[in-house]
Amino acid sequence: MTYERHPPRTYLHGTIVQIAERGSMAAAATALDMSRAMVTRYLAQMEQWAGTRLLHRTTRRLSLTNAGEQALAHSRQLLEVARELPRVAEDERQADPVRGLLRLACAQSLAQEVLAPAAAVFLQRHPLAAIDFRVDSRAVNLVEERVDLAIRISNQLEPGLVARRLADCASVVCASPDYLARHGTPLRPEDLAAHRCLTYSYFGRSVWEFADAQGRPVGVPVGGPLSANETQVLLAAAAQGVGITLQPVYAAAPLLAAGRLQALLPLWVPQSLGVHALYQPQRRVPPVLRALLDFLVDWFATPGHWPAAPAIPARSRRARV
Repeated sequence: MTYERHPPRTYLHGTIVQIAERGSMAAAATALDMSRAMVTRYLAQMEQWAGTRLLHRTTRRLSLTNAGEQALAHSRQLLEVARELPRVAEDERQADPVRGLLRLACAQSLAQEVLAPAAAVFLQRHPLAAIDFRVDSRAVNLVEERVDLAIRISNQLEPGLVARRLADCASVVCASPDYLARHGTPLRPEDLAAHRCLTYSYFGRSVWEFADAQGRPVGVPVGGPLSANETQVLLAAAAQGVGITLQPVYAAAPLLAAGRLQALLPLWVPQSLGVHALYQPQRRVPPVLRALLDFLVDWFATPGHWPAAPAIPARSRRARV
């Protein structure tokens, strides 16, 4: 398919305008940088499209018919619109360069509790952007799975990726009141060795690490009837009285607030993990990726969006002295 056989409408409208303004087919052909035969063909297609003659042709001059005058006015309007469209698009790009699709990988609990609300606000601010969540507890390969950004809670990051720290992830040891009534309440980390502990498959499966009031590390071997690679599974089991679990504060907070779980060992701090945004090294970071990174830094730093570790009750502090 060629422009000569099927020219864009702007070519047709431009032809009638140039003929009217130049007064001849030859002059119009010169102005449009095309052959006179092509101008004649375009004019014929314009007349066929309009369903009537647009020009009076004599040996001395060309003049527009009544229909030609109307076609000329419409053609000038359409050409002006065509010239304006790139400027409108450029103004839109300059007003909000944050556009395009981002593939974001994260764990299910982090997506549900934190990143989904954050993404909703981000997309309201940048309506030309889009986010495709890849929810998976495992650490995905960003290159092989075409992931633009991964949010991970870990202190062990693979080399070759750019990491931007978003926050610290505090954890809490917790169990249901029913479990504690049946099995007793651990008072020290070492007591956990005698309890049914529900462990996370990818972190702390056999040893839970703490720091005491002086910052000294304490490692406790743990084990129990249930292990899973998803936080929500372990929290649900703990709320049903299956055992004690060590989980991120952000995920356990609703169950703690509802009284379905009770925080334990307030004088010992579980090992903290980093929340990192990971992406591939690149010479120029796309504006949409940079905007989301900056947004997430602010989001995690805003009170109420990301919880801190539970405060030590005053009663427990006095008991320690």
